[in-house]
Amino acid sequence: MKHNLITSSLTAFFLLAGATSTASASDKKIEANDLVEMFEKLGGKHPGYRKAHAKGLCASGTFVPAPNKYFTGAALLSNGELPVSMRFSVGGASPSSDEKAPGTRGMGMQIQLPDGALHTFTGNNFPVFAGKNPEIFHGFLSTLLPDENGKSDPAKTMAFIQQNPSLQAHVMWNKNAKTAASFANTEFFGLHTFYFDQANEQQTKFRWNIKPNLGVKTLEKAEADSMPTEFLANTFAQQLKDETVSFTIMASLGEAQDSDIDPSQQWPSERPQVTLGTVTVKTSGGDACNNTNFDPNVMSAGFTPSADPILRMRSPAYAISFGKRLSGQ
Repeated sequence: MKHNLITSSLTAFFLLAGATSTASASDKKIEANDLVEMFEKLGGKHPGYRKAHAKGLCASGTFVPAPNKYFTGAALLSNGELPVSMRFSVGGASPSSDEKAPGTRGMGMQIQLPDGALHTFTGNNFPVFAGKNPEIFHGFLSTLLPDENGKSDPAKTMAFIQQNPSLQAHVMWNKNAKTAASFANTEFFGLHTFYFDQANEQQTKFRWNIKPNLGVKTLEKAEADSMPTEFLANTFAQQLKDETVSFTIMASLGEAQDSDIDPSQQWPSERPQVTLGTVTVKTSGGDACNNTNFDPNVMSAGFTPSADPILRMRSPAYAISFGKRLSGQ
């Protein structure tokens, strides 16, 4: 149970509710290195691996755009079929994270444009982040740290959640999460808000999600327990042989009242959705994506990130993790 708690916490994270306390987030401003160090404290040090989502599967394919009026003139959608590099992952800092455990699954995707520019999509299978800012997120993670006797205090964690409502939507998601049957049957959410600047000086405010065209499939506990210790890579490879593995990238269009700085808040489901394009996976396996830094702030012309503090924190945190990985730390 403790292992599952820490694994999930590294990517936004196992939450419970039902306690009262004066616990709250620290007033200390949290920097990117604070988060990287916290991941290492919780999940252990694994030199040469990512500090979160250490266990992954490389893949490659193509992106076919679907031009539309909300993204008129976007180079991403104006250059026909483009090559895609992908990485699917299991949550946690350990390269041996349990594939049978329910919880976090991740995806990083880089689309390369003809001029060499990159457009990155990075998402998880949960629709809301654990906390509205780095301070609350870091504060939550700190409640999971063991004491001098090697034991964590669940009451401390529950108290912190009670005092920080922006954690609570993720409580319900993780409480009900099941084991992903395959990366090819998992929906991924970008969580953050982005903007596209149109030629008519209008801005398109959006959040993206990626829908698996083979449908979402999960495993009940008994089904997951019966699976091999490592099954995700083999399942994905078999699906590639047997059928077409593809994903549709959707953009949910935000309205003025929809927060662009709080990834712990999900936008209303009735917001219009438009298709950005389809990604078809051609190959999986190998190590082509191992040295790729899937920074979601790296985007093609016309696209800009919002002021979401969690999104802003990702670039320096990813860079620190990337540097440590390349230097064998």
